[in-house]
Amino acid sequence: MKRRKRKQKPKQDSKPVDQTSVRATIEQPASPVEIEIQVELENFTGVVNLQDENETLARPAEESAVQEEPAPQTGADRRTHPRYAFAATAEVVANESGARLKARVRDLSRQGCLVDTASPFALGMEIDVRITKGPELFEACARVVYSQPGKGMGLMFTAVEPEQLGTLSRWIAESRETSWLAANRRRSQRVLMRLPVRVSSQASGASFFEEDTHTLAISVHGALLVVTAPVYRGQRFTLSNLQTNAALECIVAHIDKVPGEQTRVGVEFLMPNQTFWRVAFPPKDWSPRHPDAKSS
Repeated sequence: MKRRKRKQKPKQDSKPVDQTSVRATIEQPASPVEIEIQVELENFTGVVNLQDENETLARPAEESAVQEEPAPQTGADRRTHPRYAFAATAEVVANESGARLKARVRDLSRQGCLVDTASPFALGMEIDVRITKGPELFEACARVVYSQPGKGMGLMFTAVEPEQLGTLSRWIAESRETSWLAANRRRSQRVLMRLPVRVSSQASGASFFEEDTHTLAISVHGALLVVTAPVYRGQRFTLSNLQTNAALECIVAHIDKVPGEQTRVGVEFLMPNQTFWRVAFPPKDWSPRHPDAKSS
């Protein structure tokens, strides 16, 4: 009998396989749709990171004069209209039901206030609010924009009569000055430093002024400057750091006039800024006994 010869299997190449070439063969080029989706995801991630960074810079320090309670108003209101500690009594009346309640005002801004009450009205309710501080009275129409049972509610002013605006502006100016002075007394909040700056008013015409001057003290919330031009509490102007060419909007919080000396003006940033001065500020627990303190 003839023996059949078995077919021999071809020998496998013992050389190492080039993994790069294998991947290049297996992987298929991404389709235009996949590329477009990938680009959109990358752009979206970048936007989120940028937003988180801005929110971190915009977040006030723990010892900021502006209150850190949950904001009853929008983010824009916190930046454009800072809220200040303010103590007064309030009477709130619901428009539809006529229900009334007494409350305590905790903070105040140009756009609204936060009141403490155990039984706040429902979110979105239209109300009338009467705030009394000493002999002065402020009245406005408002809407409940924040409500937390057992805590209180945030009110946003919806209509304020012109004659009431003077009282509101005066209360805010007084609260701003009190808060600025309290923050300026904290050594952890300020650094005594002379830096060249430029101040320019935002008003046009004859009231416009621009002046190159310097700081006496700086903080993440503002600065103490010397100014020769006449200014008033509550006035807004642009402050420019001449060393970095950075500029931001600030508001006059305090004016200290000493006979025979230049007027010292305390200004507050509309939004605390950690990077405007390019200075590393002392920690909250700083004192002359702190390890990092240097003897003068």
